[in-house]
Amino acid sequence: MNFIFARFRRQLAALTGIALDADKLYLAESRLAPVMRAHGLADLAELVDAFERQENSTLVRDAIDAMTTNETLFFRDRTPFENFRKQILPDLIASRANERRLRFWCAACSTGQEAYSLAMTLDQDAVALRGWTLEVLATDLSTAAVEAARSGSYSQFEVQRGLSTSQLLRYFHREDESWRVNEHLRARIDFRDFNLLSDYTELGTFDVIFCRNVLMYFEPEMKRAVLARLSQALNDSGYLFLGAAEPTNEANAHFTQVTQDGVWRARRRTAPQLRLA
Repeated sequence: MNFIFARFRRQLAALTGIALDADKLYLAESRLAPVMRAHGLADLAELVDAFERQENSTLVRDAIDAMTTNETLFFRDRTPFENFRKQILPDLIASRANERRLRFWCAACSTGQEAYSLAMTLDQDAVALRGWTLEVLATDLSTAAVEAARSGSYSQFEVQRGLSTSQLLRYFHREDESWRVNEHLRARIDFRDFNLLSDYTELGTFDVIFCRNVLMYFEPEMKRAVLARLSQALNDSGYLFLGAAEPTNEANAHFTQVTQDGVWRARRRTAPQLRLA
């Protein structure tokens, strides 16, 4: 079984970058059990054989969805969003005054809470951004997560995690037992399936990239490759947000740290560095 699990771990890392520890066999089996039942597979060995052949794209997608961690909440960690609104957004408004256009990318957006938190933050500065073109792209490896994010429907428990009462009433409405993001906010976000190991060229470049709390699951080589691509996807004087608890050694090769809680700028940029309080 250890050999079979090692094969699965190698395939998962090659397809997604996710480094699954050798002692996580029980976790993998419990998450993959519904996938195996749905596809008529007897055990993990059959799943690994089918997974390696990649002849069944639905099986591969379902297995990846099952192994993806989608833990998130609105305004997660709070401080990054405060820094964004109070310091970084004004800086970008000043530096992009001629273009009057800003592009944002929420990479690994999970079920959408981060992207909607960003959209709410931008909406709070609607007066300063009047006449500007704002584009928000939100992507995730998990098809199921992207579909959930696009729907914008959340349980009572989910909206209680990070949202104030005023934010809930301003940006959501009740639908049966759930709360749904209002249409004007959902329309501002382009949700897409996307693998961070893919070519970023089709996405264009961005002024701000949020890639928080995902690279901690990647193998070091994959992490370095993704960070290199993210640095190329940033516009001049653009910002990268990583998770505060994520290791920073790999990021130092391409970025300059702006704050201790995960705000970075690409090293190749020549613009003056903004220092946050």
